[in-house]
Amino acid sequence: MGKWTRRTFIGVGALAGGGILVGVAIRPGNLNKHVDDHVAGEGETLVHVYVKIDKDNVITVIVPHSEMGQGAQTALTQMLAEELDADWRKIRFEEAPALKEYAMYTVGRGELLKNIDFPKFIVPSIDAAMMRLADTLDAQITGGSLSIRVTGEYGMRVAGAATRDMLKQAAAQTWDVPFDEIETERSMLIHEPSARVEPYSAVAELAATMNPSYVPTLKDPKDFKIIGQPIQRFDIPAKVDGTARFALDVRLPDMVYATIQRSPIVRGRLASIDDTAARAVKGVLDVVKLPVTEHDALFGDFIADEAVAVIANGYWAAHRGLRALDIQWDGNDQVSSETIRARQYRELENTDERETDIDVGGATEVLATADKIVSADYHVPYLAHACMEPLNATADFRDGKCEVWVGCQNPLGFRRAIATSLGLHEDDVTLHNLLMGGGFGRKSTADWAMQAALLSQRIGRPVQLIWSREEDMRQDFYRPALPSRFKAALGNDGEPLAWQNTYVSKMEPVEAPVVPYAIKAKDIGYVPSEHYLPIGPWRSVDESQHGFFVESFIDECAHAAGVDPFVYRANLLQEHPRHLAVLERAAKEANWNQPMGPGRGRGIALKESFGTIVAEVAEVSLVHGEVVMDRFVVVADPGLAVNPDGFAAQMESGVIYGLTAAIYGEITVQDGAVVQSNFHDYEALRISASPVIETHIINSGHKTGGAGEPGTPPAAPALANAIFAATGQRIRELPLRKHISFSTGAQS
Repeated sequence: MGKWTRRTFIGVGALAGGGILVGVAIRPGNLNKHVDDHVAGEGETLVHVYVKIDKDNVITVIVPHSEMGQGAQTALTQMLAEELDADWRKIRFEEAPALKEYAMYTVGRGELLKNIDFPKFIVPSIDAAMMRLADTLDAQITGGSLSIRVTGEYGMRVAGAATRDMLKQAAAQTWDVPFDEIETERSMLIHEPSARVEPYSAVAELAATMNPSYVPTLKDPKDFKIIGQPIQRFDIPAKVDGTARFALDVRLPDMVYATIQRSPIVRGRLASIDDTAARAVKGVLDVVKLPVTEHDALFGDFIADEAVAVIANGYWAAHRGLRALDIQWDGNDQVSSETIRARQYRELENTDERETDIDVGGATEVLATADKIVSADYHVPYLAHACMEPLNATADFRDGKCEVWVGCQNPLGFRRAIATSLGLHEDDVTLHNLLMGGGFGRKSTADWAMQAALLSQRIGRPVQLIWSREEDMRQDFYRPALPSRFKAALGNDGEPLAWQNTYVSKMEPVEAPVVPYAIKAKDIGYVPSEHYLPIGPWRSVDESQHGFFVESFIDECAHAAGVDPFVYRANLLQEHPRHLAVLERAAKEANWNQPMGPGRGRGIALKESFGTIVAEVAEVSLVHGEVVMDRFVVVADPGLAVNPDGFAAQMESGVIYGLTAAIYGEITVQDGAVVQSNFHDYEALRISASPVIETHIINSGHKTGGAGEPGTPPAAPALANAIFAATGQRIRELPLRKHISFSTGAQS
């Protein structure tokens, strides 16, 4: 989760250490009493902070994550319902409100303190320490493929099992029978010796007075009845019939509309403005200048933000008014993509500034004496998020308080950012989080929501702020542009003796450039670099760049060695049987050994990210000089796919997003400003050109991995390697269309 982890790790250790020292003194207990008034409706009992039960025995799961199309809310509900022994037919869910009790404490156990096997008696104190940390950071983040593998495993399953135990304890107390004699099934409590059967709702109120265990006994996966089933997602029907509620659907009495422009030159300042023509546009109510504010892009970048907004009685009037403004901006207009790239390559040569990720086996010495050297430079451009839903938020500031409706990836973080910008206490801001039309990391930064709140404060009316597509494209927090340089020494058998990689700039996750292959001498490092454009988390973060770099270069090594790319990788994965199993399954499903004929080619790529190992095989054809993507075979080992249909959909989504970036994605800078403005010059992959995607899941039983991001990193290298196999053209720079033509699929 970016500098979030690096910046806070020492603090985490201190908090966790303090928790261990005081033991049960800071055990968290049942948090339900703190949020009951906000969550429980009439006839409902909040038994656990994540579980409420009504009088009809309908169970509602409170899910502390956002929904942006990834289906996590359904899968998380499955995980809790499984451990609760709930009747799925009477299960509902609600997204948790932006309250500190729903801060993402599980990231501490699942990420910051992962792989530490704490004694059970310490776990409640560790959890309490993580809760205090999450409260402090206002972390309610949906991202990093953390929902299932962290919140699901350490939060929802634990909550389900703990609630089940509380209900059993309440029944045992009410019926005056031993706890161990009570069984549960389909939301019913069963005492066979007395033939007594009651619904969970019968004892819910008593159970709500008890403290949940933070170390309950969880089910053996062989006993799962709900986890692992392809259950229909909760969000799909409403999206199909049009009843799904997004932030753009909000309507308030006396509401006005606004659109906005910031300096097109990065870190520019407003030099002059003539709003005469804008105010003459029919429907325009006001032109407002917003002062410089600062906001954190999650990765530590603070952007000074000066803006001009036009407020009107409708969006189109506001848009026309904005276009009528005569605005002059000051700033550094001498920067371009060419100057940025030239600087980065100069930095790449500056070995004095190089920071080391891995240095084992004396790679430099091996390379100095090797007979056969393979070397290559790779480069990727800046990328925008390009969510289908433009950024928008509705704010209503009155009587010293503010209410905000938005679709975002961090409700608590947004609440704090909005409160800070308004000069309010966090408790004076109420945030309603709604569905998102895509997020991909962009909606973890609160800049546009802060603008909406400031505008409402300024004019004293509810405001719905809608960014234009052009503003969305040119004021993003981008995936960074960067080069990566490789050198490998090959032995007589063609296998790499040494591997050296230097790249520019490091983000997250820290293990992104690590290679799984058996190479004894490795030297991997980076040179720090300042980013001209503001950067932020982009789907799979650094894994997407390094997936392209590493899996393209290992392919080059295989070619130089005269060995089949699949065989080459397999020979180097003997020490990683799980990776090898995924690779071999992908080759099998893609009929790797079957000849393809002239003008056709297959490419393979393998990447582990966010706890899931993914191999992808791309099949392409060259038709009339254009690349046609025929098929993508995806094999993934997430440990366990909680909802196989949802997992497969995320793999397909990741491939499409990765192919869009690989073929088309490029944000360029000219005269200090972003050039691209809409989908005509920042294209997306269309259905007509998309390949058939086949997804195969390996439920290996290992620790649960993520789904939202791991499908993206192998897409670009698999495609580039397939193009090489079909044409003999090795492409080392994205986007690929700068080097070869792609079919739009229109002829089919």
